Parts: sequence; C-alpha cells; structure tokens
Amino acid sequence: MSKSYSQLLKDIESGEIISIILIPNRREVIVELNNGEKKLIPIFYNDQKILRISEEYNVPLTVRDIRSDQRVANFITGFGLTLIFVFSLAFVIRRSSKLLNNLQSFSGRSSQVNEDDIRKYTFDDVAGLNEETDELKEIVTFLKNPQALIDLGAKTPRGVLLVGPPGTGKTLLARSIAGEADVPFFSISGSDFVEMFVGVGAGRVRDLFKSAKSKSPCIVFIDEIDSIGRQRGAGIGGGNDEREQTLNQLLTEMDGFEANNGVIVIAATNRPDILDRALTRPGRFDRRIDISLPDRKARHKILSVHARTKPLCDSVNLQDWATKTPGFSGADLQNLMNEAAIYAARNNKSLISSIELENALEKARFGILSKPLSDQTKKRQIAYQIIGKTLVALLIQTQDKLEKISLFKSLGDISGMTYFTPDEETIDSGLLTRNYIYNKIVISLGSRAAEIIVFGTKEITQGSQKDLENVYFWANQMVTKFGFSDLGPIAYDSEKDSVFLGKDIMKNRKEYSQKTSQEIDKQIISIANKAINHAITLLSDKVSLMDNLVGELIVKETLESDYVIDSLKSFLSTN
Repeated sequence: MSKSYSQLLKDIESGEIISIILIPNRREVIVELNNGEKKLIPIFYNDQKILRISEEYNVPLTVRDIRSDQRVANFITGFGLTLIFVFSLAFVIRRSSKLLNNLQSFSGRSSQVNEDDIRKYTFDDVAGLNEETDELKEIVTFLKNPQALIDLGAKTPRGVLLVGPPGTGKTLLARSIAGEADVPFFSISGSDFVEMFVGVGAGRVRDLFKSAKSKSPCIVFIDEIDSIGRQRGAGIGGGNDEREQTLNQLLTEMDGFEANNGVIVIAATNRPDILDRALTRPGRFDRRIDISLPDRKARHKILSVHARTKPLCDSVNLQDWATKTPGFSGADLQNLMNEAAIYAARNNKSLISSIELENALEKARFGILSKPLSDQTKKRQIAYQIIGKTLVALLIQTQDKLEKISLFKSLGDISGMTYFTPDEETIDSGLLTRNYIYNKIVISLGSRAAEIIVFGTKEITQGSQKDLENVYFWANQMVTKFGFSDLGPIAYDSEKDSVFLGKDIMKNRKEYSQKTSQEIDKQIISIANKAINHAITLLSDKVSLMDNLVGELIVKETLESDYVIDSLKSFLSTN
C-alpha cells in the first residue's frame, strides 16, 4: 500500500527511508525502508522539495528513465529474434544438405557388415533347430568350398526364405550360417528400403548388392522382407510406387546373379502369405524353411544355452521349466532367464532359484501385476468369477493343467487371473477336437455362470468381458471355419484373400447369402447359450464349495492348484 506524499517527507526527516529512486516521466518514487520493504509513492510534477530534503538528510536519490530502459529491452528483444532467425535458417540449410546427401548416396548406411569385433554366431548357439540347421549346412559347405560343388555341377540356392513366428530364431539362424562359413554378413531390414522419395529404395538395393558382390562369398540377410515384398498392385489405387520400384529392383538383382557367384540371400518373414509370387519362385528364393515354436525338447535345449552364463541353484531343473513353458518362443525363453537373473540381483542373491524363475514366468504370462481391489464387495464378486471358472475347468476335466488362481491382476485389467498350462500334446499336434473347443467355451462362461447363481442376472458385471470375447471367437470358429455346427461341414469364411492386402476391401467379401449369414449368427448364439446352461448346471449344486473357496481366496489372495483340487475332491466325496 502506498504512503501519502506528506508522510513521505516526514519519513525522510525521521530517517525511516534509506534510499529513493525517482522516476520523472511517471511522477513516482520508489523508496526503501529500514526493514528492507519497498514502496511506490506518487509525487507532484517537477517536484524540487523532495530533492532538497533528501540532500539535507543524506538520503541517496537516483533518477531512472523508464523509456530508456524500454529502448534497451526492445533492442535486446529484436536482436534475439534476429539470432533465432539466423540459427533456424542455418539449421534448415544443414538438414536439406544432409537429406540431399542421403538421396545421392547409399554410403553403406543401410547395410551392416560383420567386422572382427562383432560376435560371430555358430550352430552351437542355435538350440532346438536341428532339422533346420541340417537344411542349411550345404550352404555353409558351398561358401567354404564352392569349387567342390561346382565340379559336380551342383547349384546352391540363390535365396533362402526363413518363415516363422516372431522370436523363433530366424535372424540368429542367418547369423550362424555366416559364422560357420566365416564370411561377411550384410544385414538390413526391409523397412530400411522404404522411403518417401521414389527411387531411393531401389538405389539402396543396387548399392547393397554391389557391396555384397565386392566381398563375395558373403551372406545378404533381409529381415522382415514382407515390408517390400508384398504382392504388387494389391493396395487401394494400385499400390505404392516407391515400394514396388524397390521390389522390382530386388527381383532384378536376384535375377542378375551370375551362377555360383558366392552371394547368398537369406530373408526372414512371419507373413509368407502376402509375398509376391515373383519373389518366391524358383531361381530367386528357391528354398523355404519353416521355423515353428519349439517343443518341450527344443525348449530344454534353448534354456540350457541361455543358462550358460547364469548361475543357477542346484535345485533348478531346466527340464521342468521346459514343461511349464509351452507356446514360448526362443526369444520368450531368453527373456525368461534374463528376468529371473534381474529378480535375483534385485534380491541380492548370487544364484538364481526357482522362486526367481517363477516370478519371471508369471511376469511373462500376465505382465506387471497390481494389488487386488480394496473394495470388499467388488473383491468378493471377482473372487466368485475366478472360482466359478476354475471349478468348471476342473469338473470338465480338461487336458490343461491348473497352476494357480489369484486376485492379483494385470495392469489395466479388472478381474484376477486363472492360469492353466496348455496341454503339450494338443499344442504340438495342432489338432483341436470339437469337444475340446466346446469345453473351452464352457470354461470361459464359468465366471458368468457363478455370478448368475450367486448374485442373480440383474447383478452380473462386465468383469468377465475377456472370457465373453473368447466365447464369441471360438463359437465363430466352430461355425464358420471348422464345420462344427448344424450348418454342415463347410468353411464359410476363407482367408485366402486377406483384407490386409487391400483386395476387395470396398465390396462384400462374403460368398454366401444373407439368409446363411443369419443362420450362422443363430448357430453362434445357440452354442453360447448351450455352454452357459452347461456351466450353470455344473456349479448350481456347489454353492457351498464356492463360498468356502471364495473366503479362502479373499484372505490369502492366491490359491495354489493342489488346494483347490483337494477341496473339490473332498466336496465330491461327501456329496
């Protein structure tokens, strides 16, 4: 709050003011008091009295012109903006120059050659792929001693296509071939060829193969070749000019290979169905090697390889962990061992035990787990969903093995977890019976059935949403893909023309009538209704068992499989 002018003069005389700043163009002064406080006080225009009194009582007085300060500020601001403009212009020029250089020259940016300091892999590092490595040994023989095959009139494949799900070891297999033959290894991803500017990708293909020919014998590895090798003309409007030019150049380079010139092209993909047929014909990629998910024996070998550098407790049996990990890829198993080592380090342990492996396995299956809900009412309802689904699975006697149930849930999920280890023989065979699929639907509806029995239809929740999605998926598969319905042994939906390719995207792909479509919907609904009634029937006389297990689950939050199985056996024997 400002003081009055008269009070200002009195304060100067009393010594309460230690300094004054005069602002003439604004007819104001800034005064500093003894306590360090500063005040803004108005004065009369061209006042001389304050000058005289301040001089008389030895109070320092300075004059500040705000307009000159403003001129300085404006100058600094203008100069700063000029500097920003100059630096921005220089940055744009530099980026443009760099882009021009990239367009003009490949300069080895897209390919990487194995140097002496880069680790060289061998077939010893590739576990669980014995048949696949046997198929590739002749390529190693050719690269190491090409004359032996040439003398016999034999020709080695120009290209090898590795096909398999992600993480199955396609890249590792390609690197091991180069390591076994001790030849340069050119590695590039298919996406590295794809650019916004037409012709850049084709130029990179030419430079890559030019470099490879100069260092033959060698291996050229193209990962994710489906990025540039998709069927031409499959997209809306005819496709992508840049991508198709790149593919055409790749086809030309592979056709231009002289016989036995020592350059082997290896490509990897998990989408062989979308590759252009001109790419996969004999003379280009002559040989296709399918790499599937490892079986139990292969998983044990893979775990043994990754355990070489990790100190394990004597009690850890890798054979048991191979049994617990059906459906895991090689990359999944590597991550499992690595996560177990991280858990051990976090707990200041020098050895990796089964506890760390169990934690790592749980993280691989469910991700990061969060604590159960604190609300007891909601917690109880979720517990009934879990127990209902578990009991239905045990009563049906599915081939899958119950591991544990828990109220702990994955991040972003509502319900807890019920985990069954899939049956190994079923996975390996790839053959699913009608009864097996139907039982999966019934099990998925066990959570909803428990809610209906305990809480009634008006109090059911959406907590079993994921289970309901599984119900629709499998019921739809039964009707439209597998011929497991009253509509007969017919596959109504075919995947031979994928929408991913852009074919027929603007028109109805269904090759059946509207009436048939309605019948398909009726069959799907019929299967779902039959399954929910089946689940309700299984649980309706086991309410007391569900109550007991729910109470235990709420208290302990996790129940082991043996406890649940023993509780069910005890209940069945007494009822």
